[in-house]
Amino acid sequence: MKLATMILLAALALPLQGHAEDRYQAKVGQPAPEFSLDALVGMQKGKEFKRISLSDYKGKWLVLFFYPADFTFVCPTEIKGFSEALESFRKMNAEVVGASTDSKYSHLAWVQRGDLGKLGFPLLSDINKEVARDYGCLDEKEGMALRALYIIDPQGVLQYQVVHNMDVGRSVEETLRVLEALQTGGLCPLGWKHGEKTLTR
Repeated sequence: MKLATMILLAALALPLQGHAEDRYQAKVGQPAPEFSLDALVGMQKGKEFKRISLSDYKGKWLVLFFYPADFTFVCPTEIKGFSEALESFRKMNAEVVGASTDSKYSHLAWVQRGDLGKLGFPLLSDINKEVARDYGCLDEKEGMALRALYIIDPQGVLQYQVVHNMDVGRSVEETLRVLEALQTGGLCPLGWKHGEKTLTR
């Protein structure tokens, strides 16, 4: 009886293991992996740390981007670029959140050094690397996130993802273009831009 019970339990465990692996793979058209992380959220009153979760953005579009590391060279150009364009995103009911595998204190020191100018959005601390792994952008060998960007719709469904080599920065303008194209709800042809007709409207 004991052996039979062990065999039954082993058989039941097999599909559960497969389900667990699938659960944490970010896929377009599927619910975005949940997260809840400490973040640096502002410098108006000194250091401001806050717990930030995906559920905080329910009802809004979210642009979530991962960058490799604090105190690097390409990353601050992107962070400053997204901060400068923040109002353009907000006009489209979207918020921006950055993330890396650095600590929240590293984020704070980086901002205090002046490399990022006026930080306009939260920087998540994925220090355990779990969220980068869930989103499929963790470089396991280097122990840091690749340069990845995700657009999540107001219902929490992942609608867009792109992953760059660590050496190549992303385009804020392209992110805005894709966000606006997604919001049309229509079929957008190659190079579609604001003001142009979609194939269905």
